[in-house]
Amino acid sequence: MTERRAWVNDAIRLLEADANRSADTHLHVFPLPPEWGIDLYLKDESVHPTGSLKHRLARSLILYGLVNGRIGPDTVLVEASSGSTAVSEAYFARMLGLEFVTVVPRSTSPEKIDLIEFHGGRCHFVDSPPEIYSEAERLASECNGHYLDQFTYAERATDWRSNNNIAESVFEQLSEERCPIPRWIVVSAGTGGTSATFGRYVRYRRHPTEVCVVDPENSAFYGGWETGSADFATGMPSRIEGIGRPRMEPSFIPSVVDEMIRIPDAESIAAIRLLRERTLHWAGGSTGTNLAGAFRIIARMRAAGETGSVVTLICDGGARYAHTYYDDGWVAEQGMDLAPHRARMDRFLATGEWREDA
Repeated sequence: MTERRAWVNDAIRLLEADANRSADTHLHVFPLPPEWGIDLYLKDESVHPTGSLKHRLARSLILYGLVNGRIGPDTVLVEASSGSTAVSEAYFARMLGLEFVTVVPRSTSPEKIDLIEFHGGRCHFVDSPPEIYSEAERLASECNGHYLDQFTYAERATDWRSNNNIAESVFEQLSEERCPIPRWIVVSAGTGGTSATFGRYVRYRRHPTEVCVVDPENSAFYGGWETGSADFATGMPSRIEGIGRPRMEPSFIPSVVDEMIRIPDAESIAAIRLLRERTLHWAGGSTGTNLAGAFRIIARMRAAGETGSVVTLICDGGARYAHTYYDDGWVAEQGMDLAPHRARMDRFLATGEWREDA
């Protein structure tokens, strides 16, 4: 066995050991009136070592690079991300003794930069957000590097059949519940990897479960899915960090998505504040997008006389957003009014009805 192959073997062992230590994430029950006959579960991905759903993705992307022979003991790992993916990739790079560089817009918040650097990563700045992709490619080619490229490889790096992917985990955790096969899975899209994993898994296992992707304002995924255009773009950034993209990313697979719902940003923020009050779980904005979509789906089930279970995700913790989504001053600066959205959700939880005009 070559020295490089031996190093790769040990790197894979380290990644698998991290997965074993982390065990699995919790599946919480959101309180709904029991007489509805509908159970809402929240898969809490914030308890991963790096605090978000992207911990799974980062591990998968690096494993994908290792088994394909693209990562060795001297490879510089490069990414185009200023968010949770970069934080998690920095964590795993340091574990393997590899240098990690992520290309980020110069406008990236100090809090994000600090998190990436805390885990041993380095930020390379560009002036314009759309430049991050080409600059990451350039850096990787110039420094004996490997461009992890989450927006291309997210859907193929995760094994959707087994290997304790998030879909398999959810179904195993539901096995003793009163409705073990969920009627709906509700997720948001940042790369598209999570929706691809769930969509493929339920088809592979021949479950009747449907997958709904919720999308924030300014994101291209909804428009691309609705029109069938792989080139759909808005060119506008999302205010809900971690999800929503200004263009349709290659790793988003529309054909495994059964429905999409666009969620207003103010509603996403109102939803995470409601979540904190009713469950004490403190989550980021993407979780609010998920929860708002789940409420709509449940109201529809109620109106149709259906019972069953619905699963969505807590994508990351709320502490990272104390100065934005949980700050009334920041919300006001964004021109958002949370009150009507909160009133609509409170009314839904009391009556089971969802009225867009209420």
